[in-house]
Amino acid sequence: MDRFFFSAGAIAAFIAVALGAFGAHSLRTKLTPEMLNIFEVGVRYQMYHALGLIAVAWATSKWPQANLNAVGWCFIAGIVIFSGSLYLLSATGMRWLGAITPIGGLAFLAGWAILVWSINR
Repeated sequence: MDRFFFSAGAIAAFIAVALGAFGAHSLRTKLTPEMLNIFEVGVRYQMYHALGLIAVAWATSKWPQANLNAVGWCFIAGIVIFSGSLYLLSATGMRWLGAITPIGGLAFLAGWAILVWSINR
């Protein structure tokens, strides 16, 4: 799974850079400042957790006895739900999508908590 999470992290980072550039160059004139800020938060958290996925891949090779699969899947779920809902919210203006965002945030938090617990048990 270390290669999978490393690849997932690299792909997520690639997409975050592409979306960040798209937001900075193409969306600046199309979105309100508030919606652009929401979009940028999604990009930022996607990049943080893309790097987190790469760290999970490294940790899996460093501490093979610690089963870190749940951490990687939490980060992936968080990217899709948290960042994805913010991208959709900023693009559509549908405020109800903001109710989904905290579920992704909980996935991020769970991933970090599981990482600490798994490495230290």
